[in-house]
Amino acid sequence: MQAIIIGATGATGSDLLKLILTDDRFDSVLIFTRSLPAITHKKLKVETIDFDQPEQWSHLIKGDVLFSCLGTTIKTAKTQQAQYKVDYEYQLSFAKAARKNGIENYVLVSALYASSSSIFFYSKMKGQLEDAVRELNFQKLIIFNPSILIRENSNRIMEKLAAKALKIFNSIGLFTSNQPLSTRLLAEAMINTVMTFEKGEYHIEASRIASYVE
Repeated sequence: MQAIIIGATGATGSDLLKLILTDDRFDSVLIFTRSLPAITHKKLKVETIDFDQPEQWSHLIKGDVLFSCLGTTIKTAKTQQAQYKVDYEYQLSFAKAARKNGIENYVLVSALYASSSSIFFYSKMKGQLEDAVRELNFQKLIIFNPSILIRENSNRIMEKLAAKALKIFNSIGLFTSNQPLSTRLLAEAMINTVMTFEKGEYHIEASRIASYVE
């Protein structure tokens, strides 16, 4: 099987890449990125691209499954418009090209409470993307809606504090459907589901993600 990853240099994407490179079920993995990753491997092919120029790379999106882990934060993007471009426009552009090129399987990392009818910008944006990729009619579409993600060696103080607080609430029976999850476990679940699920559309909510990890 040939995998394609966008967002392979991010927290979830980098964990996913490492797992795929050591998984014998995958013959190769192609990543699209702005800069070269630190990792090299005989199964890995890298395309450095300008995400704003799809006419230069859309024909290269060929394989068996597209994993979409791309995303940014409002702190990094600076504006909602810039975040929308990365989290919505770039991902949808890749999904459309993948479907046009005959890719049948698509795995999307979305977000908790994603809904196109949400009054909150981030949740609405993620929900709009989910709605848009559904219309592309992939034979197998798997959408993950994780809660707080715990990144290995993270230096984000607020992320660590939020995860600790949520764990405390979970321990007394509160917000149990929103348990923090490591990016590695999410990556494992992404691989396991695409390998085992039949054709169809699946929504994996935060509370169920860990159950798909062996």
